[in-house]
Amino acid sequence: MEIEKEHIYITPTELENLSDAPFSGDEENGGSEERKTEINGNWIPATSITEAKINAKAKRRLRKNSSRDSGRGDSVSDNGETLKTGVVPTSPKGKLLDRRSRSGKGRGLPKKGGAGGKGVWGTPGQVYDVEEVDIKDPNYDDDQENCVYETVVLPLDERAFEKTLTPIIQEYFEHGDTNEVSEMLKDLNLGEMKYSVPVLAVSLALEGKASHREMTSKLISDLCGTVVSKTDVEKSFDRLLKELPELVLDSPRAPQLVGQFIARAVGDGILSSTYIDGYKGTVDCVQARAALDRATVLLSMTKGGKRIDNVWGSGGGQQSVKHLVKEIDMLLKEYLLSGDVLEAERCLQELEVPHFHHELVYEAVVMVLESTGEKTFKMILDLLKSLWKSSVITMDQMKRGYERVYCEIPDINLDVPHSYSVLERFVEECFQAGIISKPLRDLCPSRGRKRFVSEGDGGRLKLESY
Repeated sequence: MEIEKEHIYITPTELENLSDAPFSGDEENGGSEERKTEINGNWIPATSITEAKINAKAKRRLRKNSSRDSGRGDSVSDNGETLKTGVVPTSPKGKLLDRRSRSGKGRGLPKKGGAGGKGVWGTPGQVYDVEEVDIKDPNYDDDQENCVYETVVLPLDERAFEKTLTPIIQEYFEHGDTNEVSEMLKDLNLGEMKYSVPVLAVSLALEGKASHREMTSKLISDLCGTVVSKTDVEKSFDRLLKELPELVLDSPRAPQLVGQFIARAVGDGILSSTYIDGYKGTVDCVQARAALDRATVLLSMTKGGKRIDNVWGSGGGQQSVKHLVKEIDMLLKEYLLSGDVLEAERCLQELEVPHFHHELVYEAVVMVLESTGEKTFKMILDLLKSLWKSSVITMDQMKRGYERVYCEIPDINLDVPHSYSVLERFVEECFQAGIISKPLRDLCPSRGRKRFVSEGDGGRLKLESY
């Protein structure tokens, strides 16, 4: 039976878009006779059409997966089979972060020599020259070359002033460095608020301790001439005198303290000596008049030889040990003369040296050992008992004071022969009063003595303690 030949006319473009089926129905049925197709007047064998279909399909796959498989090292053979080159495929994420060229050209180096990535300012070691102004630039200005750029700090208003300076002054009360405060104030644009610096410092010191007031006086003296002027200092004290009725509500002693600040400022030379005279007969406020009277009295005392720089006392941990020892010795002597326990307690607290209270315990016990009567014995016992009950002297300071006496009793005994017996008696009385503990009482040393024993011992000397 003869096979009828079919005439099929297709273009080369249609050749690539042929069906993916590689075989026709007759070939699947086992046809053995080769079929030919006429294309543009040429008869093409069916096997050639089949190969063209396979190659077209392989090319479409290659174009579709070219970007995804470009880094995997795969290749396609002539018959459409994929060949593995043995290169380990990379992940798509790693491919996105790859900075090498995707075109397949070049040596695989980073783009722009490593100077083109995000956040990169150029190649390592590159130094940029000063950019010169282009005269031909339309925005060029002749005055631009002589322009000086400075940082502009806005002046502080009243609310921002108090909020900014209060932490600075409170921190100064801790470290006491006036130079640091001066440098910090220079960085601020105080503007017309310069005179408010002493006002704020004095207002905070009124609520503080005597040592804070002494530090405030030093701060105002050191800032005068660098941050504030003498005119600003006078203006600040004028404002303090006007605000005294309000300051008294928080600090009842404000008039006396402000008067002391004025007297100290006059003594330091930052306030005119005629400042107080300018207010005579012109003050209606009772608190302001009391402050000026206090300053006048203190300044009149300087003519008698008293130094005005001790107007706030001599307390605080910044004082020397030698000076503190002298103050404690004077405190105990005044107490023995007056017998006022509350006054002695107040004077001890004004020294503001709780870490040095063991010196008072030591000096008090030594006074008892050196005394000859019972009056000093009882007064010192009452003083230590009162200080212990009021918690002015802590257990640690009391213990350190007694331990110092225990260590130095041999040297004290050289000058006071009966110091051992007096110490044992005083320690026992303190233990009965609850001032010291039993372990501290048991640590009290006792002097060994030589005595003759009975004749039955043969008259030998026997060492025995009390």
